[in-house]
Amino acid sequence: MSQYDVHKGDNPRILLFFWVVLIASGALIIGLAWSQLIATNEFKEIEKRQTERRILKPGPRGDIYDRSGKLLVGNRPHYSAAVYLDDLRKEFRKEFVLVRNAADEALIEIYQNTPIEERPDQPPIANRSDCAWTARMNVIQRYLDQINAITGREDTLSQSKVMRHFNEKLLLPLPLVEDLDPDDYARLIEQLHPNPKISPIRIHTDTARYYPYGSAASHTIGYVQSVSPEPDEIPSDGIKTFTFKKKRGKTGLERHFDKHLSGSTGLEMWRVDPLGFQDKRLEIIPPKQGEDLITSIDIDLQLAAETAIGERTGAVIALDVHTGEVLTIASHPNYDLNDLSPFIPRKTFDEINERGAWLNRTLQLSYPPGSTFKLLTSIAGLRAGTFTTETEHDCQGVYRVGNRIFRCHSRYGHGVTDLAGAIEGSCNVFYYSEGLRMGIDVISAEAIRFGLDQKTGIEVPYETSRLVVPTKEWKREKIGAGWVPGDTANTAIGQGFLLVTPLQMATVIASIARGETRTQPTLKALSREEGMQVNHGGEPIGLTHKQYQTLWDGMQRVIGPDGTGRLVQIDGFPIAGKTGTADFRAHGKDVNLAWFVGFAPADNPQIALAVMVEGTSSSDSYHGGSTAGPIAKDVFLKFIEKYPERAGFKTAQ
Repeated sequence: MSQYDVHKGDNPRILLFFWVVLIASGALIIGLAWSQLIATNEFKEIEKRQTERRILKPGPRGDIYDRSGKLLVGNRPHYSAAVYLDDLRKEFRKEFVLVRNAADEALIEIYQNTPIEERPDQPPIANRSDCAWTARMNVIQRYLDQINAITGREDTLSQSKVMRHFNEKLLLPLPLVEDLDPDDYARLIEQLHPNPKISPIRIHTDTARYYPYGSAASHTIGYVQSVSPEPDEIPSDGIKTFTFKKKRGKTGLERHFDKHLSGSTGLEMWRVDPLGFQDKRLEIIPPKQGEDLITSIDIDLQLAAETAIGERTGAVIALDVHTGEVLTIASHPNYDLNDLSPFIPRKTFDEINERGAWLNRTLQLSYPPGSTFKLLTSIAGLRAGTFTTETEHDCQGVYRVGNRIFRCHSRYGHGVTDLAGAIEGSCNVFYYSEGLRMGIDVISAEAIRFGLDQKTGIEVPYETSRLVVPTKEWKREKIGAGWVPGDTANTAIGQGFLLVTPLQMATVIASIARGETRTQPTLKALSREEGMQVNHGGEPIGLTHKQYQTLWDGMQRVIGPDGTGRLVQIDGFPIAGKTGTADFRAHGKDVNLAWFVGFAPADNPQIALAVMVEGTSSSDSYHGGSTAGPIAKDVFLKFIEKYPERAGFKTAQ
């Protein structure tokens, strides 16, 4: 018999059981309390991650305007015919049964027609996944065929695109046909049933960039691309997020001011069913449009420049002399920005690429400035004291440097000419001689003082760094040869190794017009107060009054009846300028460049211009006065028309 009576309260087995039950109950109570009272937020977060989905929709971009408020870039509706996969689930299931049955019957027939000795042990069955995707594609194709029948289009949709959408964008509309034109949109609206239970095809509306002036200032305005948001733009709270593509600036102002123009992203929060489809919308925050941008561009001056340059290759830049605001910035060949919106077709890309039209010739390519550089050679010599305003040279059309003969563009020479006359007639012999007298160090130092060795810093990406102000050290390092007198002679007339952009030459002529060494160009419209406070970061040119007047006299004589820029003349509108023609090797062939730089009115400078026209074949015979000059004249005429008071003309009362 046991030592203990089982009915007594001091039975150790009962006590042990009691304490085990008590401890287990306590642990259970504590666990439940912890889950319900303390860890509730953690479990709610787990539930949210399992049952909620987020949809992000970027806001439309801000508009871009010219300085007078004319729209340069806006947004147009971008219509797509789309379906939500959630609306097609019943049809997917019905089609799946039909596809699977048909596949099974086909496999059984094959099985039965196979010799007994070659048959597998069991009849094969159709792959469920393959049948499911075949069913989905059949359903989607029926609706795509319906759209094509209404619109007359022949759009197709690949299975890979549908699969990617199913896996990555389940809650977003699946576009069947994108970028509907107005006629197609109207036909679909008229013929599709508005009830999604009868016709699940819906017209999805997004925005695409719209450019009222087509190709005008296309390189500077730039274009956008549709891209997926960066990972850091998506909340990291664990809730699965679907997002529409956003538009990001790829080039030009669209790129530089991308943050300013980008709209704020809206969101929708949805509760989903176990399969991940929408069940109930929980929250909605609408997207907002981005900030507008007012540029310094005057679209009327821009169009005048674009028209004047025509089908030729080149660049035109017009600056406000005082503020550095860019009034015109044209590069040809160009392209219609509307052809790149909402996406760039391969055919369009290849066509633009073949024409070399992607390049912004105002700032992405550098060229020898030709005789326009003689203005800086003149300033360098006057400041260095190597010649005076009265210095003269007898130009006979040729000049010997060592064993080489350097020619003037005037075959029989200019005769005895002084500084103003050398500027007027663009006498090479004068500058060969004086360039050799002052030396390359003086010339290069002056070019550097005017910033020709640096980017301008304008608000457009991809400005070239291939800028060359040659020095003895530069040639030794880059070419591995010593400097020779012929190099100096060539540099003095803007040839040789010297390379600058048209935009840089526009800043140089604006600086000369203002009597300073630097002009900071900007594409942002400045208020009157901002314009008065602009600091271009330069210094006074450093010429005496007489030297300055001689320089200006020569530049005004360029536009006179005997000057190289006489075709630029406008009655009652004094212009100071300089023409240039340079030899250039591009794409393996020798071509020439026609240049004109100038400002007006000469007695009260307001607008500065640089024009460069690039020969595209050896048969092109371009000259600064006859090719670039008339383009500048058309821009000056439009300036007079738009701003008669600034141009020195009294307006009618």
